[in-house]
Amino acid sequence: MQDDLHIEPFIHLVDVTHDAALVAWGGFHFRRDRVRDRWDIVDDQDLQESCGRHTCIGHAAESFGPTVVEVLDAGRGRVLSRAHSDATWTWVRDLEPDTDYRYRVLVDGREWAAGERWDWVEDRRGGYDLAPAGLSYDLRFRTWPEPHAETPPLRFIALGDYGVGIRSDSESSRRQRRIAEVLDRFVADHDVRFVVSLGDNIYQGEQGAVDDESGGEDDDWYSSFFQPYRYALARVPFFPAIGNHDTTDTEGADDRAQMEDNFHLAERFRSPGRDCIEPGLFYRVRYGRDLELVCIDSSQDPEEGVHRHFQAGDQLEWLREVFSAPDVRWRIPFSHHPVYCAGPSHDDDSEMLETLDPLFATADVRLVLAGHEHNFQIGRVDRRTYVVSGAGGQVRDEAPARLGEKGVEAWAAHAHLLVVDVDGDRARLTPVSGLLGDGSPHLMTALDAQNKVVRPPYDVDAASD
Repeated sequence: MQDDLHIEPFIHLVDVTHDAALVAWGGFHFRRDRVRDRWDIVDDQDLQESCGRHTCIGHAAESFGPTVVEVLDAGRGRVLSRAHSDATWTWVRDLEPDTDYRYRVLVDGREWAAGERWDWVEDRRGGYDLAPAGLSYDLRFRTWPEPHAETPPLRFIALGDYGVGIRSDSESSRRQRRIAEVLDRFVADHDVRFVVSLGDNIYQGEQGAVDDESGGEDDDWYSSFFQPYRYALARVPFFPAIGNHDTTDTEGADDRAQMEDNFHLAERFRSPGRDCIEPGLFYRVRYGRDLELVCIDSSQDPEEGVHRHFQAGDQLEWLREVFSAPDVRWRIPFSHHPVYCAGPSHDDDSEMLETLDPLFATADVRLVLAGHEHNFQIGRVDRRTYVVSGAGGQVRDEAPARLGEKGVEAWAAHAHLLVVDVDGDRARLTPVSGLLGDGSPHLMTALDAQNKVVRPPYDVDAASD
């Protein structure tokens, strides 16, 4: 490759089940600006002229060459491999449940993304630039328990409203970097099994954070998703929800096609053992016998003659089926928009209260996750705990106008992610806002309506079996 061009390879552990893993690989292209003496990402529309390609990453990306994905069972020394010549992703199957594996990707016989990686890092001259960063991939994962086996103690992360991008020297960029560091630490050292994304995965360009196209091209996703979370993405899957910044609700274009491509949605949720319905992003995923995630698309529906996707006939019937299914100890719905919200910018969602909350009550749901409002909120209604965790990159400092009213008992205005620990009939919720000097998590406190400090964790009891 020419001296003024660089391809930075990426690896993406897209999904994991009890007996398979979906592995993807790709690379972002950069051109050296000789006047500024800095690297610029190559826009998708310029890839063909600069690099002879049309895509960087995702389900539809063209091949980088004949590829073999090898998965090593460390306990038995057994190697499973899957070859691919015309795509940049593959399922590796016939894995054992609840088992640790290592893996690698070989393209044209050479290990993809091996050794020290180039990341978007702080430059000694000021600002940020692409440079060797002293980090490398740790390619390993653990399969899930069998669908009918008792769910072992589980830790996962919920993260919302994060996709502001890290290429600009802005406060939102620094917040996203800080929370990404927390995620890296938890994935590396604290046995996180997956991430639940609560929407607004990619924002419209703010202060140069991403390009003006918002999230409609691969290059938009570099600074907002693949770079900040690159090492976590190689270890655990993300389960996304659709946010208003991922659609025409707020942005000028609907980025669903790019969401489907980069999250490999059709390949993941139209497969055996998974259940979904379209249009909109609705799916459910079972982790062992006792926990089920249910993704609800709360965005606007411009096609079906209803205001929101969850109000359409087929989607509503699917939701009724899901929430009337035989009992599962933890059935956790998640969406971008919250049912209850004290502000400062958003109210309780009357349409969700009318349509969805009765379904949650019927199913004896105990935990509901959402984003959208750029702060942290938590409250209990009947036996359900509602959480707003919408400050992975964006933060609103103003106090909520309706704190202490139904559904919101405490709040905090700090960037954070939410750690969810599920063990039998108890879940513990811990918002984390950063890392302390010794690398340990900085637990985020909240304030109640009397301005008293509320300290995590927050306990939630499961539904009866």
